[in-house]
Amino acid sequence: MSGRKLAVLAVALALVSPLALGVWEIKRGFSARQRPTILETFVARAMRRLAVPASLKNARNPISSSPEVIAEARSHFADHCASCHANNGSGDTQLGQNMYPKPPDMRQPATQMMTDGELYSIIHNGVRLTGMPAWGQENDDPDSWKLVLFIRHLPYLTPAEEAEMEDLNPKSPAELREEKEEEDFLKGGAPPQEHHHTHSR
Repeated sequence: MSGRKLAVLAVALALVSPLALGVWEIKRGFSARQRPTILETFVARAMRRLAVPASLKNARNPISSSPEVIAEARSHFADHCASCHANNGSGDTQLGQNMYPKPPDMRQPATQMMTDGELYSIIHNGVRLTGMPAWGQENDDPDSWKLVLFIRHLPYLTPAEEAEMEDLNPKSPAELREEKEEEDFLKGGAPPQEHHHTHSR
């Protein structure tokens, strides 16, 4: 086959392949239960990179790491981020695993190799067409810069730190009621009522 025919064939494949993939996706349906395809993952990561303003991409974190700053950011993460990302950053939570796309394991290189500015932008501005909301104040946002430091710390999170975070995770009204009943019982009150929880799957 001549070089010209090979070039025409390559162009035809490049044009037809996305169309065929699109038709296949429509027939398959779009469910949050499905694992993103390789193409979807590639496009999502490319869009995430493109969404970072040029002025932030190489921005350096203006806040220095210290045990106090990490402790503050750890508390913030447990209260605001762990519902989707898990205390250890794995994304292994009921909410996180039922999202599409699923939250990344932030301990892994795909997140850890991002620049401080990229991480800050994702926290501060969110990511469209995903479950990642925009956080923090509109302009000056030191809390998001502190969270960047904590994300860098995630691969080194200790079991003691993770256990401490569990007490800071948000609780449902039912969980708070149970805790109150147990506390009242320990102080001499009535025994706690038996609760039946239903979990949506």
